[in-house]
Amino acid sequence: MGPLLYALCAATSLACTLLLLKAYARTRGRLLLWGGLCFALMTLNNFLVIADILIWPEGDLFVFRLTAALCGKLLLLYGLIHDTN
Repeated sequence: MGPLLYALCAATSLACTLLLLKAYARTRGRLLLWGGLCFALMTLNNFLVIADILIWPEGDLFVFRLTAALCGKLLLLYGLIHDTN
């Protein structure tokens, strides 16, 4: 059940990334860009979780996973603060 759950989380993040960036390309709404970039890094985080736990269990990608998640959230925070009307 674990690998399926990790794959579903990664697929959901990827779908959100694609939908947000597609909407940004169509409307040029800046918050869509920041949300899409945030979800892109969350997708990277999910793929790193899969790599860390399932593909490379003897390695430790914890710092890289947290860095990707933190950068994604910081991008969204930046967009929320600086791109409000």
